[in-house]
Amino acid sequence: MATHRFIQIHSLTSYPAALLNRDDAGLAKRIPFGGATRTRISSQCLKRHWRTADDAEALKNCVGGNVSVRSRLSFERHVLTPLVKDDGVDPALAHAVTEAVMALVLGESARAKAEKKKQADDGDAAAPGIQSNQVTVLGRPELEFLRAEARSICASLNDAKEAAKAVDKHFTKERKENLRALKLGAGLDAAMFGRMVTGDTLARVDAALHVAHAFTVHGEQAESDYFSAVDDLRQEGPEAELGAGHINSSELTSGLYYGYVAIDVPGLVGNLGADRKLAAEVARRMVHLIATVSPGAKLGSTAPHACASLMLAEAASAQPRTLANAFLTPVRIAPNPLANAYDALATHLGELDGCYGRTARNAIALGAGDRLASVLNLGERAPSLAELARWVAARVEETE
Repeated sequence: MATHRFIQIHSLTSYPAALLNRDDAGLAKRIPFGGATRTRISSQCLKRHWRTADDAEALKNCVGGNVSVRSRLSFERHVLTPLVKDDGVDPALAHAVTEAVMALVLGESARAKAEKKKQADDGDAAAPGIQSNQVTVLGRPELEFLRAEARSICASLNDAKEAAKAVDKHFTKERKENLRALKLGAGLDAAMFGRMVTGDTLARVDAALHVAHAFTVHGEQAESDYFSAVDDLRQEGPEAELGAGHINSSELTSGLYYGYVAIDVPGLVGNLGADRKLAAEVARRMVHLIATVSPGAKLGSTAPHACASLMLAEAASAQPRTLANAFLTPVRIAPNPLANAYDALATHLGELDGCYGRTARNAIALGAGDRLASVLNLGERAPSLAELARWVAARVEETE
């Protein structure tokens, strides 16, 4: 059986007149690289759009909807509310137990403890909802387990003031181990992109998919888009006003973006409960999502929908490496930036092959002609995206 520890996926995607990912000032995100400023799309932005894509290749469809819940309201919505509405637990008791369970699972800062003590000393009523201090990543199996444990604790309690002690006593070492041992307990998102935890109750999950920030292979191309809106009603009658009802400006950019994803195959298989077929299916869907799902703000006014012009997949046991340095020198825009990017990619990949050895690879490319012939053998050019995705899935399945 072959050993392919890593699957690497490289892409080139062109977007004209768009604002794909904004910074805190509402401008396109940027990054300096190779002496030139590039427009970029953050990895967080890319991952969110892939996670939440709702089409035939949606990730949630391969795990029965078991995607992670990312929210500050997870315990309120998935533990407290069901306890009260579905299980008929007294609201005050359910609130106290849920709050204590959340504190045990996520940890409780000294500040939060002090605020809670002050509320108790002042006789303040408990807040109607429960929120964590920051967005948490929890799987539905974990939340269902915690709800069941909270229900059991509530059944044994009469006084809400005893909730914290009861929760500490209930969650024995064995119960904590049961929580950490849940198969795909943290959800598919965490299995793919990881989860950092500070306590010892939840299982830490290392990211199996490493996602780079996408950036333009050439220098930034941006323009301030001045726009106005007409007030239709103020244009009517004898007191009609001339001019615009609203004037503003927004930044637009155009660019050919290089994207890079590395899949740690043993890590993904392990995070998915040693289910190699599921790992292969996740990898297959990711090829489709990377190629076809577009991130973007200003959807209604820029329609930033595009499919990748290049998808190049590599399978190897060696340490992965980005091909970003192919564009360390910004590619020329004229006469065709895509053709120039293909040339730069072929040159750099050929140099890497000569220095470090060749990897198994497969690719599809629009309008490449023979520009990639030096780095793609016959049989390494997939006839379609579906075939390329199947090739990637097969590499995952055949890996030891």
